[in-house]
Amino acid sequence: MYDELAEVAVPEIWAGVDIGKTHHHAVVIDAEGERLLSRRIQNDETELLALIGDVLAISNDVLWAVDLNHGGAALLIGLLTVHGQPVAYLTGLAVHRASATYRGEGKTDAKDAFVIADQARIRRDLGLLRPGDEIATDLRTLTTRRLDLVFDRTRQINRLRAQLLDIFPALERSLDLTNKGPVVLLTGYQTPAAIRRTGVKRIEAWLRNRKVKSAAALARTCVEAAQAQQTALPGERLAAAMVVRLAKGVMALEEEIAELDDLIEARFREHPHAEVIRSLPGMGARLGAEFIAATGGDLDAFGSADRLAGFAGLAPQPRDSGRVSGNLRRPRRYHRGLLRTMYLSALASLKSCPASKAYYQRKRSEGKGHKQALLALARRRVNVLWAMIRDRACYHASQPVAAAA
Repeated sequence: MYDELAEVAVPEIWAGVDIGKTHHHAVVIDAEGERLLSRRIQNDETELLALIGDVLAISNDVLWAVDLNHGGAALLIGLLTVHGQPVAYLTGLAVHRASATYRGEGKTDAKDAFVIADQARIRRDLGLLRPGDEIATDLRTLTTRRLDLVFDRTRQINRLRAQLLDIFPALERSLDLTNKGPVVLLTGYQTPAAIRRTGVKRIEAWLRNRKVKSAAALARTCVEAAQAQQTALPGERLAAAMVVRLAKGVMALEEEIAELDDLIEARFREHPHAEVIRSLPGMGARLGAEFIAATGGDLDAFGSADRLAGFAGLAPQPRDSGRVSGNLRRPRRYHRGLLRTMYLSALASLKSCPASKAYYQRKRSEGKGHKQALLALARRRVNVLWAMIRDRACYHASQPVAAAA
């Protein structure tokens, strides 16, 4: 929901909020670390506005800090944004590790809120949260929902395979259930006997009526599998009914994913950077939408291409110790969704972009593996995309900046 920003001037007070689902706990401290306010508040607009008013009554120069930047924190962060208040973000892991350095082993919401406030007071490397534009927020909602549905589809297909394996292993082995045709087939035919009785021609006609591609080949495949298994296994009738239910569930998920793809593309095209982003080879509407959703659509928030690469986990960090030097590792904190987007776009660009393919082949010739070469290409493409958006210029292979891709 929000993008990182650079640090700001040192404030007079710090307000740390331990976020909960129904209630938060807020602690306000001064420059000496003394508590000025400690309060448990309900996740309700009226109480949150009262908290904001009380904190601002202490001082208008305040830095807020939270340990969650979505979900239960959304209302508080939205209200703080409306009031022009800066909000820093600490991960839950950072708060947990910092808590071990404070006196006492007990854990309470009040202590966590104090730790959050005190860490915001001490540290100067925390990023501030900034709301993305309306389109970026919508795309974040749509792409998150799509990813959930894709995971649900994978789980449903695995259940379908397991159920089919119980009664018809030959057919389960022969079908690729990630394709639509085999799933449609299973809504009508699930057992060896039923497939043998129907025959190739009738199954082919049944599939063609449902607009299944390669209907003839699929019909032959399932009949061959049925000929290979003459025995009806126990529980076949009920298991076949379950196969139908699972197959229909997969088809329903496919339909919803297709609907979301249309919504994502339509909303993505409304973004001012859409044309520029889509012009980069391998960056279609869906991956472009995921890029905007991850970055908030405003690359000025990152300051440089290097910071954007670090946010995506594509800028290795040194991890040296003693005599060991030059040991580079991926940072522990990065946006996994953005890394996935840039990795997939780099992979897709190999089919359509000679410059990307040449860079990939050069990295392979240097001894890098397939994944390492793709990550290197993704890192280079971050620079290219950054420059394109900065200059509001579409990709052209003849341009020097594009040739670096």
